[in-house]
Amino acid sequence: MVVRMRHTRSQRGNTRSHHALVAPSLTLCKECGSPKAAHAVCTVCGKYKGRQVLDVHAKIEKKAKKAKARATQ
Repeated sequence: MVVRMRHTRSQRGNTRSHHALVAPSLTLCKECGSPKAAHAVCTVCGKYKGRQVLDVHAKIEKKAKKAKARATQ
């Protein structure tokens, strides 16, 4: 199949003008002040909108225990 209507350079550029990557917008956590993604749980303190959602310390301990068990094998 042959291309009938060829796109000009300007048309191609206008199409690709919407393909730019955008950096994620970060906000500061109200509890600990660390940068976090908007509308997401803080990965440092585990809070969202002032409520404790994740138990970050337990998660870190579990990860350390798993790594230690893997290292001993």
